[in-house]
Amino acid sequence: MMAVSSGGSRDSRDSGGQKMIMDNGKYVRYTPEQVEALERLYHECPKPSSMRRQQLIRECPILSNIEPKQIKVWFQNRRCREKQRKEASRLQAVNRKLTAMNKLLMEENDRLQKQVSQLVYENTFFRQQTQNAATLATTDTSCESVVTSGQHHLTPQQQHQHPPRDASPAGLLSIAEETLTEFLSKATGTAVEWVQMPGMKPGPDSIGIVAISHGCTGVAARACGLVGLDPTRVAEILKDRPSWYRDCRSVEVVNVLPTGSSGTIELLYMQLYAPTTLAPARDFWLLRYTSVLEDGSLVVCERSLNNTQNGPSMPQAPHFVRAEMLPSGYLIRPCEGGGSIIHIVDHMDLEPWSVPEVLRPLYESSTLIAQKTTMAALRHLRQISQEVSQPSVTGWGRRPAALRALSQRLSRGFNEALNGFTDEGWSMLESDGIDDVTVHVNSSPSKMMGVQLSYVNGFPSMSNAVLCAKASMLLQDVPPAILLRFLREHRSEWADSSIDAYSAAAVKAGPCSLPVPRAGNFGGQVILPLAHTIEHEEFLEVIKLENMAHYREDMIMPSDIFLLQLCSGVDENAVGNCAELVFAPIDASFSDDAPIIPSGFRIIPLDSGKDTPSPNRTLDLASALEVGPTGNKASGDSSTQCGSTKSVITIAFQFAFEMHLQENVASMARQYVRGIIASVQRVALALSPSRFGSNAGLRPPPGSPEAHTLARWICQSYRCYLGAELLKCEGNESILKTLWHHSDAVLCCSLKALPVFTFANQAGLDMLETTLVALQDITLEKIFDDSGRKTLCSEFPQIMQQGFMCLQSGICLSSMGRPISYERAVAWKVLNEEENAHCICFMFINWSFV
Repeated sequence: MMAVSSGGSRDSRDSGGQKMIMDNGKYVRYTPEQVEALERLYHECPKPSSMRRQQLIRECPILSNIEPKQIKVWFQNRRCREKQRKEASRLQAVNRKLTAMNKLLMEENDRLQKQVSQLVYENTFFRQQTQNAATLATTDTSCESVVTSGQHHLTPQQQHQHPPRDASPAGLLSIAEETLTEFLSKATGTAVEWVQMPGMKPGPDSIGIVAISHGCTGVAARACGLVGLDPTRVAEILKDRPSWYRDCRSVEVVNVLPTGSSGTIELLYMQLYAPTTLAPARDFWLLRYTSVLEDGSLVVCERSLNNTQNGPSMPQAPHFVRAEMLPSGYLIRPCEGGGSIIHIVDHMDLEPWSVPEVLRPLYESSTLIAQKTTMAALRHLRQISQEVSQPSVTGWGRRPAALRALSQRLSRGFNEALNGFTDEGWSMLESDGIDDVTVHVNSSPSKMMGVQLSYVNGFPSMSNAVLCAKASMLLQDVPPAILLRFLREHRSEWADSSIDAYSAAAVKAGPCSLPVPRAGNFGGQVILPLAHTIEHEEFLEVIKLENMAHYREDMIMPSDIFLLQLCSGVDENAVGNCAELVFAPIDASFSDDAPIIPSGFRIIPLDSGKDTPSPNRTLDLASALEVGPTGNKASGDSSTQCGSTKSVITIAFQFAFEMHLQENVASMARQYVRGIIASVQRVALALSPSRFGSNAGLRPPPGSPEAHTLARWICQSYRCYLGAELLKCEGNESILKTLWHHSDAVLCCSLKALPVFTFANQAGLDMLETTLVALQDITLEKIFDDSGRKTLCSEFPQIMQQGFMCLQSGICLSSMGRPISYERAVAWKVLNEEENAHCICFMFINWSFV
């Protein structure tokens, strides 16, 4: 059974096809039965230990004549072959992807060359027209039909030359065929002048090739990409628009007509949600044509049906503006080796005349259409493709499809509350005299069904209605991504924990009363990642609000509250991206049928054509203190690059309640949302790039010194009064940076009758559990208990006379009401250049939370 040979260890087969292993110059031939047994053992344990290999030989008599060392070599070679197969498969997949991408790029290059030729022709024509202007003025004006922007513009007389078409199958087929031709001329031709989407670079790992329209009617976007799904599956997914298009409220198929070429014509009525409270929703009356081209490509194209085509009509719906979809759709081509190459075109006229002038850029932005519709479709396909190829259970034991469904429920619930359609049971409450916050109530059984089925500790939910308080406002000079990240990471800056506790209790348990605001009432926030999309542009997470029970003694509540949260649009580099933060209280068990009543924020840029901020801008407001002549921040900071930007933020908060409490809950909701508006305005002002100079950090209040100057005054005064150095500056680091990273908490307060804090280093902000934005709202007396305040009052004159004061160990309070112990504290008078008292500086040494 063995043949001697020279050489190393390798695989081989004899003339009979039996497998042999070459080990130390010996060919070892295995019978088919032995190979089958070894393969079976390999799938159970691909890397057995020495003892395991000996056990295999004992347990499997068919391997008894093979030495353990030979078994070891077989497993080594088997693992090597498996690794080679996987690598070869991976390389083949990459090669297929690159081949398909190369094909797309070649097609795009061909289209661009045609467009260049067209532009050269137009340029020549316009030159001749300019030179012969006097002559042309007296000649025939038939040149009006010339191509001006890559698209033929027909006069009204020419448009009506088409024969009128009726609602018969033949008439609809005529419209469908025309729609197909126009769609293909946009998807692969030059009917629309396409320009590359800002910030999008095609490549093997990119979403694809994305372009937006330039100079055509309405707004349009186009994307080409590769997805690992077959064309039929792609078409099926894309036709189900509500599953991936978050703004789509509903798509109703009114009629289906088969065509002779095994295609279908569908008449659709589609409704889209309004993105803000400042504009009405849109609806569409569409014809959708599905067909197969001669080359095997699958096409799904759509267009609006209107009076000019004499097709079937759809009555106008109340509270909706009828928008128009120009020929759009999907061209899906099978790709060699599996998958599909897809071309997506979205072309709409959203009737911007129907919205306030300040919001019109929102309805005239091709970039926004590309982000919210075209790219959303491609991303959804790629997400499903990844889930199919890599099926797995993800966060909290849920499969990706289940998590996508949760994200959809959150988004849809927020849109429903934001729009407040009467056919869903919403009705508006009368204003309280101030029209900044709108309040809607919904007591329909369908709305409350999920809530009424909720039980906690045996108590059925008593809530029988939902109230939504909402408002929209314009923001200036604040990037949506940065503002949203701040709202997500610093919940205590705008949220009230008593309201969070009430919302959670109202959804999950019966006995609860209206919240009573309390000072410093916010527990810690822990963000638990749950899932994210393939490109991390959207992520789902669970927010745990800790230690909430002691805020509401009158409710049966756990100590922690959980929120399901959906966050998107935090990428500062994404042009025209809409940023959203939507959350809803959930039970710790997190059951699939749990009620979800979402609240949150949506921030939409109104001038998406502007340059986007640089990622060098960090979210933490305090980090701006590092910017300066001696700082080490990148020179390409966005504050000097981005111009004035505008955005609209929409806020909507929902509360489940009992009907007899409607008046009180409405009053509470209005007050709460107005408080949030004030917080957002304050944060937006602080985050505005205008507050970040090119050579300094946060712009100080009027009359205050620059941060670098203040840091120098603090250190000089400490040296003067205490005879020691406060900081040990090393290398080229600035005094401000060293003070900022000092381990002890350093805080400055004003010399007013009621001293308030004006500056703190990072340790000081951590100790007070606040930010530089909210620091100036904290008074000195708030952080001390009664005994501390008495000591401070008695010792304060000493600071002004002697210049300093030392305090023994004690207790103070953070802005959240948490007790803090410190080993000792030092206070000293800070003098300016004229040696006048500017402020008082406190340093808390070795502090910690109790």
